[in-house]
Amino acid sequence: MNLLRNLLIYSLLPGLFLLSSCQYQEEIDTEYPVIDADFAETFPQQCSILTKGETFTFKARFTDNVQLGSFSIDIHHNFDHHTHSTEVNDCDMEPVKEAENPFLFIQNYPIPEGQREYVAEFEMEIPEDVDSGDYHFMIRLTDEEGWQTIRGISIKIE
Repeated sequence: MNLLRNLLIYSLLPGLFLLSSCQYQEEIDTEYPVIDADFAETFPQQCSILTKGETFTFKARFTDNVQLGSFSIDIHHNFDHHTHSTEVNDCDMEPVKEAENPFLFIQNYPIPEGQREYVAEFEMEIPEDVDSGDYHFMIRLTDEEGWQTIRGISIKIE
């Protein structure tokens, strides 16, 4: 009888461990982070005009369902009228032209760990000696899992 009971216990024990380990499943993040386009203080906005030799304050609100990771800013010329825009409305464009001394800015920024909401804000200066004209202002937001959202707006530098 003891032998039968021991066999039963030892044969059921591994199955119980297997079942109990299957009950816990790590939730996988499959949602993209959000660049809040409706945040009233966002700057620059689509068709904003930035002035050479002056400073402006970049401000954007980011959210994620689990945890934010980092964001990057990419400002480059659009003198050839290529597009990255994620906005519905278009801006008035200058004629196509060759770049002589275009403004180029590419920078990555970490977001403090554990954040589900973050307002990025910092000052940027537009050099005085860069070409005036049409530019793209790209914001790339990545969450901790690696999902990325891109917001591309058109701006002018005068």
